[in-house]
Parts: sequence; structure tokens; C-alpha cells
Amino acid sequence: MNVICMEETAFYELIETVVTRLQEKQVQDKLWISGEEVMKLLHIKSKSTLQKLRDTGEIRYSQYGTRIILYEKASALEFLERYACETF
Repeated sequence: MNVICMEETAFYELIETVVTRLQEKQVQDKLWISGEEVMKLLHIKSKSTLQKLRDTGEIRYSQYGTRIILYEKASALEFLERYACETF
């Protein structure tokens, strides 16, 4: 078993670097999300509601083949922002 010792500041810098890289990777990996993920994000339970959002152009999607549909995550978040209400 090997033990690695380092200064506290170096340790926290390492942790910060790892967290930053993971966040960047997650953002890059999740530009497009599945129907289940977008339904969870928008808190909708019906696939017909998701179909309606596609048909009306409310959220952007990409379809290849007949059954594979991916949704742009940024578009779903913009949809939520459009209907956000300001607080008093």
C-alpha cells in the first residue's frame, strides 16, 4: 500500500481541478437528452404532452430513425424560463 502526502493547499487545488473538469465533461456530454430525462426535467408524466411540445415547436429536438428522439437540454431550460413567474 502506498501513501501519498501533500500540503493542504495542494490537496484543495487538486480537488478543485477535478471538480471543474468533471463539470465541463458533464456539460459537454449532456447537450442532448432522452425523452425520459426531458420529462423528468420538465416534471411532465405524459408522453403525449412531450409530443405536443415537439409538435408546437416549444422545445427543440433531433430525430433519426423512427424511434430515436433526443431533446436539446438548453431548449427545455429556455422553455421553463419562458413560463417563469416573477416573485413579488
